[in-house]
Amino acid sequence: FSRGLLLVAGSFAAFRLLNRGVERLVPPPPSARRNRWKWRNIWTSLAHSALLGTHNPSPCRFCLHPGLSEDLVGMHPPGAHSLVAVSVGYFLEDFVDMLCHQKLHQSWELLFHHSVVIVCFGIAVLLHQYVGFALVALLVEINSIFLHLRQILLMANLMHTTCYRLNSIINLGTYVVFRITTLAWMAHWLFLNRENVPPATYAVGTVGMAIMTPMNLILFYRLLRSDFFK
Repeated sequence: FSRGLLLVAGSFAAFRLLNRGVERLVPPPPSARRNRWKWRNIWTSLAHSALLGTHNPSPCRFCLHPGLSEDLVGMHPPGAHSLVAVSVGYFLEDFVDMLCHQKLHQSWELLFHHSVVIVCFGIAVLLHQYVGFALVALLVEINSIFLHLRQILLMANLMHTTCYRLNSIINLGTYVVFRITTLAWMAHWLFLNRENVPPATYAVGTVGMAIMTPMNLILFYRLLRSDFFK
């Protein structure tokens, strides 16, 4: 219990420090200087996605731990609990960052999204259960790498470049594979295992899926319309 909280606190502090110092590492271009906090915020988010996307090859973990796909409640591979705790720390940091720098009507969707993730992942960290389920959910961070890179390219005024076009294609492809498909699989798993999951936890998971699924479908439509049908 204490180790999980320490990891969350350490992750929060580390991402906060990164957010404060990212401008020294990656100075904002002239087009992004009017919105420096967002430049810092996106680069911090990209760092989290790159960390989780490269350290959470869940398909490989399922091959190494065949029982994981059958028991996402009590079983999880080594290091998985730490990955989930690090993510909770990041989402808390991003939540605080948006509260401090954005008006509520501009960020309520992301704040709502982060609240759901913090609650669901927080349960996994504190109880040391459902870590495998959270690990599957973190597959979306593979797509988030390209989603955040898209925002960086837009802020740098590079939307008419080949790099942006290539990233848009990869972003949309990974969105379908690692967001939409992953969420569908998680919802299916919850439905099949409803008798093995305590009612309170099942309710939290079901509400989380009910919120995340339409949000991700709406974002997919926006990306498709903006990058391919504008």
